[in-house]
Amino acid sequence: MPDSKLITMNPLSLNPVRLGQCDLHVTPICLGTMTFGEQVNEATAHAILDRSVALGVNFIDTAEMYSVPTRAETYGSTETIIGRWLAQHPGMRQRIVLATKVAGPSRGMPWVRAGEGMTAPDILASCDASLKRLQTDVIDLYQIHWPERHVPAFGMMYYDPSKEKSATPIHEQLQALAKLVQQGKVRHIGLSNETPYGVHEFVRLAEQHGLPRIVSVQNPYCLTNRIYENALDETMHRLGVSLLAYSPLAFGSLTGKYDALGIRGDHPPVGRLGKFDAMKAQRWGRPESLAASRRYNSLAQKNGMTPTQMALAFCYTQWRVASTIIGVTSVAHLEENLAAWGTVLSADVLAEIDAIRKDLRDPAQ
Repeated sequence: MPDSKLITMNPLSLNPVRLGQCDLHVTPICLGTMTFGEQVNEATAHAILDRSVALGVNFIDTAEMYSVPTRAETYGSTETIIGRWLAQHPGMRQRIVLATKVAGPSRGMPWVRAGEGMTAPDILASCDASLKRLQTDVIDLYQIHWPERHVPAFGMMYYDPSKEKSATPIHEQLQALAKLVQQGKVRHIGLSNETPYGVHEFVRLAEQHGLPRIVSVQNPYCLTNRIYENALDETMHRLGVSLLAYSPLAFGSLTGKYDALGIRGDHPPVGRLGKFDAMKAQRWGRPESLAASRRYNSLAQKNGMTPTQMALAFCYTQWRVASTIIGVTSVAHLEENLAAWGTVLSADVLAEIDAIRKDLRDPAQ
């Protein structure tokens, strides 16, 4: 890992890209912040935010449920940290595009809201609470963190109709989001962890009823999870909706740091997969996911790149991706991630990447 004291970086040429069909223009690299408040203390978080803006990043993403791993004690802490940073930097709010998310159904987090659903009043109340924590009057991009209905997400591979217990129709969710836009609390709306059906339905209902149209979907996309390419990419391309790619480094497994030690054993814990037991069994920590990561990491090194550099370059250069969300725990990590900008993968390397995928498919889906 490079020492940030030894790195001299000028602002990058991060030409802003348009999100969907709206007037938001964001840098193709977005700072994700879910580590703020758990792995990253406030002082370090503020240093990361300062350095990100100095190096040309204008796009910051957060969520009401952060930090992660989510706990009642840290619920909302990430937004609070960002809000205090904004308060300490007059004029900064006008320089950045600020995105946050309303949590979907509870998923075992009763501290987020009572009940298991996500009603229209829930959406309105969550937005007001986020605005207060962020110390701002408006959210540029307000996203539904995960669908209110049952979907195969967060490592679930299959849709199961028997698990459906949706209580708030998509139309009703859109009406609540429209109210926030009309009130001037939200500029544009988006989704996260969505499916082709969900994207089509949100767009169809918006156009049919004159409601706000989604501009983006934030979904996982990396070398070990390319399921976005299985139809959702066509859906979003044809409908004019942008992808915000999260977990481009597969929770750190595509940096190479787990290759020798793994995430279990008698060694000191490394990264979030090693530190947090709840994450070890998730999609990124599966043995087959880690084995695939080792294949990709070896390919990077064989071609004179660090694993981080190749994994990020894969996302940075994809036509499918509007902005890649990077999550870091230090200024050094941030600078390493940004230094990968401009890396071009050769046709031969891309062919080898596809060959590995053909062999191993998408183990971290």
